[in-house]
Amino acid sequence: MSADARLAGIGDEAAPGLGGQLAAVAGLGWRRLELRTLDGVPLARLPEDGVRRAADRLRAAGVAVAGVASKIGDWSRPVTGDFSLDTRELDALAVRCALLDTRLVRIMSYPSGGLDAPEWGRRVRARLRELARRAEDRGLVLAHENCAGWAGARADRMLDLVTGIGSPALRLLFDTGNGVPHGYPAPPLLRAIVPHVAHVHVKDATRGPDGDVAYVPPGEGDAGVAECLRILFDHGYDGVLSIEPHVSLRPHA
Repeated sequence: MSADARLAGIGDEAAPGLGGQLAAVAGLGWRRLELRTLDGVPLARLPEDGVRRAADRLRAAGVAVAGVASKIGDWSRPVTGDFSLDTRELDALAVRCALLDTRLVRIMSYPSGGLDAPEWGRRVRARLRELARRAEDRGLVLAHENCAGWAGARADRMLDLVTGIGSPALRLLFDTGNGVPHGYPAPPLLRAIVPHVAHVHVKDATRGPDGDVAYVPPGEGDAGVAECLRILFDHGYDGVLSIEPHVSLRPHA
């Protein structure tokens, strides 16, 4: 591992409440959390006072926030849906990120909602261009994950987004384990996009003969985690490795 790599954990994979999440990273000797939900509530829906109290607890514990999850463009929001859901969520997260002293927001690139590929792509690009503009104005970085959506499993589409939109507020989040459930080998995809990767999730999985996916500790599955990490470090990646094992919790299942 690179000496500069920083370890974090996605907190609600360890415990629902902030106390348990802090205890988990403390037990591992880590100083960073990635926040998705607290007590089962997505961060964007938490009252500001609650986020302010959480920020105080994090600072008191000496734990930084590596980034936050959003539902922007995820499996629950087709590109044919109400775009204001995403713009309102981004506005809410901008306030919460300022309280938590973090800039990174995880996003995806929308299910098709039944559109053909050209129209799907056109609408995704239009939405992410607008979201990137708003994020840049608020000092945020949107990190698109290789998961659900138009660009979720294709390097060419990810590159289309980041180079075509051309905003410093739109980068890529690479998850080592997503290739197994989504049907592609992770290392070749990573090689194509690695210059644009700003954040990394680490997980691993296996696919059985019946097609069922089982999540396993990193390094014990078929995702090629070690090879992915070598690609990242060989390219000079020195950002956060955020552990998302999906062993005890799969939030979208």
